[in-house]
Amino acid sequence: MGAPKAYVQTGDIGHWIGGAAFGGSGARKQTVWNPTQGTAACQVLLASVEDVNAAVAAATAAQPAWGDTPPIRRARVLNAFLGLLNEHKDRLAAMITAEHGKVFTDAQGEVMRGIDIVEFACGVPQLLKGDYTDQVSTGIDNWVLRQPLGVVAGVTPFNFPCMVPMWMFPLALACGNAFILKPSERDPSPSLLMAELLKQAGLPDGVFSVVQGDKVAVDALLTHPDVKALSFVGSTPIAQYIYETGAHHGKRVQALGGAKNHMVVMPDADLDQAVDALIGSAYGSAGERCMAISVAVLVGDVAERIVPRLAERTRALKIKNGMELDAEMGPIVTREARERIEKYIGIGVEEGATLVVDGRGHKVPGFEQGFFTGGSLFDHVLPSMRIYKEEIFGPVLVCVRVADLAQALALVNAHEFGNGVACFTSDGGVAREFARRVQVGMVGINVPIPVPMAWHGFGGWKKSLFGDTHAYGEEGVRFYTKQKSVMQRWSGSIGRGAEFAMPTVR
Repeated sequence: MGAPKAYVQTGDIGHWIGGAAFGGSGARKQTVWNPTQGTAACQVLLASVEDVNAAVAAATAAQPAWGDTPPIRRARVLNAFLGLLNEHKDRLAAMITAEHGKVFTDAQGEVMRGIDIVEFACGVPQLLKGDYTDQVSTGIDNWVLRQPLGVVAGVTPFNFPCMVPMWMFPLALACGNAFILKPSERDPSPSLLMAELLKQAGLPDGVFSVVQGDKVAVDALLTHPDVKALSFVGSTPIAQYIYETGAHHGKRVQALGGAKNHMVVMPDADLDQAVDALIGSAYGSAGERCMAISVAVLVGDVAERIVPRLAERTRALKIKNGMELDAEMGPIVTREARERIEKYIGIGVEEGATLVVDGRGHKVPGFEQGFFTGGSLFDHVLPSMRIYKEEIFGPVLVCVRVADLAQALALVNAHEFGNGVACFTSDGGVAREFARRVQVGMVGINVPIPVPMAWHGFGGWKKSLFGDTHAYGEEGVRFYTKQKSVMQRWSGSIGRGAEFAMPTVR
């Protein structure tokens, strides 16, 4: 593979409404940064309430016909979209690297995991099949079907500007809904390319819209009476706000929040495998993943054997421009995010943790103004420390030492977050006990980042998820549809006259 083609955005980034680019009011704008260079790349328009209303109006007008379209025809549109995504996957990946900073190979992986969801959504005719019971009572049949909600929306984070939206809109569209995407204003370009590809695939105008923006746009979606459901991925405080506000306005809401993912390393673990897993999962995408491992729980004597190896590998990370194919870590998404991450490192030192590797102040030759920081590693971290309790969302790995599996489980289960967790061991009994007892939604055994495949669904427990359903998979189909039960009896069936008691099967 040759060097990938870099993406350069010029001009303002706007909205997509009614099947076309939409400038809207244009009254408010925000800078989109090039995190590698540390320079302003362009401006993104921030939607007004009127802009959101225009998107909802277009969606409301287009949805009934789309909802009445046979599921197999909706699936064909998505299949055409799937083909276009595969043609443009490297272009999408380059957009992600340009505006987010993650390395190109990681961005390619993000796009492919999004494509998995589209492939799953193409099977919607099977997924929407209902249940039927003949002669449920004398002369009466009963069946259950699932119908679209109408207009639904998604609010997605900066760290996966392609994959997370595709957790949502392919299934929502396949189920017959119109979808409005509010992507992160930090890396907004991939959303517009996906909108263009959906139009090329034959999606009717208005069925998919993009409104760029900030809290103004989010609140407008949350309070609009024609928006029936909203999906969200982001931090826990915002997830809780989204859930509470949406519920107050009568909407169905799934809001995925923050994480503090642990990886338990047992004394019998394959240490080469464990070191590779910790380095990749803690520092991949500069730690800006909701599934990143940020806590290594080192059991028994494994700490003395593994911490020196982690330190050596952390210092050797290849931190550079993400478009270089050997890059292992790129910059942080914004200067403010880097400052917040490096502030946490200072807090950890003040709290008494041992700073084994200090990544602060890292400079990349030729990109000295970029938003780079190095990998940081702490040892002897205590559960009372902020660097253990709070989500740092950066390339900072903290090591906590415990005596045995029981202490490791107690530590993980006591944390307020329950998104992802991993256990590395060669003991099947330990693995089974851990998987059954741990209070976390997604569990890996010798797998550091256990992101489920498209047909299983993604979601955490505790303060990592607000709502009743996980993202994508069959749970996604249930979220984007409402169940209807039909009881049917035709004239000519045996009648009993007026009945004033609760009907029973006779």
